[in-house]
Amino acid sequence: MRRLFIYCFSLIALSVLPSCMEDYLDLYPEDKITSANFPEGESDIKLLLDGVYSQLREKEIYNQGLFGFGITDGATPNAFNWGTGEVFNKLGAGRLSSSDEGVVTFRWKRCYEIISRANYLLTCLEQVDLADDVKAVYSGEAHFLRGVAYSVLAETYGGVPIILSEISTEEARQLKRASVEETWQQAEDDYDVAIANLDVDAPELGRATKGAALGMKMRACLYQGKYEEVLTLVDEIDALKKYKLFHSYEGLFDPANENNEEVLFDIQYIEGENSQGTYLDQYCGTGTGTWQRGSRYVPTDDLVAAYETIDGSPIDPENPYENRDPRLAFTVVLPGSYFLGYRFPNYLYPGGAFNHSGNMLRHLSTRKYRIQDEADLPPSGQSYINDIVLRYADVLLSKAEAIVETGGNVADAIAILNRIRTERDDVKIYELPLSMSREEAREKVRHERRIELALEGRYWADVKRWKIGKDLYPMYIYDHEGSLIETKFPSGYLEYYDLLPIPDSERSLNPNLEQNPGW
Repeated sequence: MRRLFIYCFSLIALSVLPSCMEDYLDLYPEDKITSANFPEGESDIKLLLDGVYSQLREKEIYNQGLFGFGITDGATPNAFNWGTGEVFNKLGAGRLSSSDEGVVTFRWKRCYEIISRANYLLTCLEQVDLADDVKAVYSGEAHFLRGVAYSVLAETYGGVPIILSEISTEEARQLKRASVEETWQQAEDDYDVAIANLDVDAPELGRATKGAALGMKMRACLYQGKYEEVLTLVDEIDALKKYKLFHSYEGLFDPANENNEEVLFDIQYIEGENSQGTYLDQYCGTGTGTWQRGSRYVPTDDLVAAYETIDGSPIDPENPYENRDPRLAFTVVLPGSYFLGYRFPNYLYPGGAFNHSGNMLRHLSTRKYRIQDEADLPPSGQSYINDIVLRYADVLLSKAEAIVETGGNVADAIAILNRIRTERDDVKIYELPLSMSREEAREKVRHERRIELALEGRYWADVKRWKIGKDLYPMYIYDHEGSLIETKFPSGYLEYYDLLPIPDSERSLNPNLEQNPGW
């Protein structure tokens, strides 16, 4: 009898289970994000936007940001990068391959993460009820960030696959590379949407603005040699009446002055344990006392020699660091100078400041982008210095270059250079004569750009687009005793070095990705 009861009860339970199960499946977890409850409103869109911005900061290469905090200068005459595994050290030494990780693989992956997240954000924007002006700003920022990614991809690899919507894994494996012109054009198109939608001021500190979008499009045009467009964009930037040279070159890189009127766009960092900061000061800083830091990349004698004297007189070989362009001492820790209260270098001043013991170049170190007060040094991995991606001095230099290259008035270009050389409180060096030939002006523009933006990660792109690598390399780097420690591009500079190789890891997933010539 008991068995019959259990059997009958089971039949009843099974008969009602489907309807109960249907009701159960209609219930969604309220403590987790699912496709059923996301996105619901502006807070969810803001969460997605934060996720796109977060990709600008890289983790694989010491959290130095997608633009590198000057690490790319390691392939140029500006800097010596002693880390044997570093991509730009291996590139300069002629040992780079398509199987290398670091920037070779990382830039590709991180840029496509930005693109993927931006595309998803744009899709989600159509699913939420927001005021048109609010939606326009989010759309503008998503397009801005996607434009940044395509710009970096074009400058680094040339033509790449263009993805403007969400795609499946299988679709991703079938993509082919667009031309470099099409890739740059996509970046410009994205910037145009951002320019149209963004305001002069950002809703929050660190987010993109109209000026940032104009400036990054200006840089994209500059790198393509589209000089007429550069001049138009500079005029539009100036029309915003927001940007000017910061009064102090030294103070420009002081955390106390971050987000000043010279900065068009930067990557924000704060001190914190959850990847809010960077390892910059620990991996690339100068050691003090008993604390040995990385000194990952340091300036070369070639860069130091490029700085002029204040009055234009010859450099005094007996006192080579006196009477020099003040930007030299603001950029480089020079022999005999103080850093964090310690005299540098310690082989001359025992107990003083020093480069990492593994760094064979010990008589010069990097001061720019360094925290200058030892009491304020953050814990490892929590450096809070922002990475300035674009500043107004770069805008002025781009305008001067465009004037020269479009057949404009050479005197106007030189006058711009003289602003940079004299307008700051702490940089006052002799003015260049306005009566120069166009070729002389071109050389002065390029020289001023190298000096003003030294160790900020811009010179590598300049070397490539100016096609001057064959004139610079091979280049020899010597230590403080005059011994050769590295030869950059020992076989000379070859044209295919202008682009990094497509990562092997990506080509193994998609055989349609043709490799760049020479790799």
